[in-house]
Amino acid sequence: MSALEECSLDPGRLTRGRTYARSGAVGEMTVVRGRVTAPVQGSRPRPYRVSLAVPVLSDAEWDRILNAVAARAGYIAALLDRDMPPELVEDALAEGVRLLPSSNDLEPSCSCPDWGYPCKHGAALCYQVARLLDKDPFVLLLMRGRGEHQLLDELARRNAVRAACKTVAASAPVPSPRTPAQPAGTPAREAFAARAGLPPLPGPPPLPERTGHPPVFATARPAAPGIDPEALQTLAADAAERARRQLAALLVNGTPLAPADLTEWQDAVRLAAEHPHLEVFARIAQNTGRPPSELAQAVRAWRYGGAAALAVLEDTWTPDPSVLARARASLTDDWADGRPPQLRAWRNRWTVVGRDRQLRYGRDGRWYPYAKEDSAWWPIGPPDPAPATALAALLALQDRPFSSGRCSSETR
Repeated sequence: MSALEECSLDPGRLTRGRTYARSGAVGEMTVVRGRVTAPVQGSRPRPYRVSLAVPVLSDAEWDRILNAVAARAGYIAALLDRDMPPELVEDALAEGVRLLPSSNDLEPSCSCPDWGYPCKHGAALCYQVARLLDKDPFVLLLMRGRGEHQLLDELARRNAVRAACKTVAASAPVPSPRTPAQPAGTPAREAFAARAGLPPLPGPPPLPERTGHPPVFATARPAAPGIDPEALQTLAADAAERARRQLAALLVNGTPLAPADLTEWQDAVRLAAEHPHLEVFARIAQNTGRPPSELAQAVRAWRYGGAAALAVLEDTWTPDPSVLARARASLTDDWADGRPPQLRAWRNRWTVVGRDRQLRYGRDGRWYPYAKEDSAWWPIGPPDPAPATALAALLALQDRPFSSGRCSSETR
């Protein structure tokens, strides 16, 4: 955002672009190496084609960044949690690599006739990209030229080599205090001449993109006595996928992921969310004793934020008054005209007066959008830490058709 403001020729266009971004005018974004594109709805019926280009880093620059990441286990753990360590940007700068783009790196373009640089549609895309980078640091790395799997595989290889070097160093004999220390290892000239020595250690095995999943069953079948092979197949696929994630963390970070501390109900919701098949959904609803509509609400919430989002759906709590006061002030300051819609507050929930829309504040410090359908509140989008951004996106859905979907759409 700082780079955008430095390269802008008209602050007014930035303000209108920020309003466009908050109102949901930016469509689905496509991120490739060096470029982000998206349709942006303007004053005309047909959206404009908008793109944002940034230079990709060279192989030598990437090598310096990867060395900096591999040298600190905390960086790898943070990236696996989709968090960008601020120190990584500083370490990259110390290596002569600018990871965050500067004002000279941004090249927005738009199909509209506006001559502004950037135009309000280009500014809207830039603001939306900034929000996306907050949620997923791998988007920034992809824009700079390297995809997530490529980076993690390379970090796993470097981490394995680093660990092997430490093992070899630890196993080397300790020289006697009375004997001058000798260089460890064999001179390269002698090793090549004798064709002796250990072969190089292989890199870690490549991880599959995804594990197998059970087939979609057209109709539910009555369970036969004994072990149900279809249910066992679903559980095996779920276990294989969780094992793949553990293996990825182990290869890259050296330690597995911390086990999720889920209740039986939370794990049932997770299973239904990660295996969206009608029979899986029906069996889970039957075994938990919950109505299908209640499970469908929980599944939708889980897909927007896991256990934290499920807690927002099911629990009410009273935040600290000072936190809500700061949120109110932030909402007024960040709203385009300084006059946000009237809200009715109750505990951690803000309901828009006169509309079936609601924001819920989670214990994770984010605002979750909800819509009312048939006397029930349904989660309808991902959370946002800024109440003004969450509310603008929520109101942008006001005139669009909303369907809770119930059981069928949640399980297809």
